[in-house]
Amino acid sequence: MARVKLNASAPDFSQEDLNGNLISLSDYAGEKNLLLVFNRGFV
Repeated sequence: MARVKLNASAPDFSQEDLNGNLISLSDYAGEKNLLLVFNRGFV
């Protein structure tokens, strides 16, 4: 995935939640969001 520039909108993506339901970032369009991303491989 390409890097996102500062102050730019995040690209839309989908991921399963803890219950196995597919959710997309676009499901929350128009709402204030905080997206935390971490690398699971970095231990």
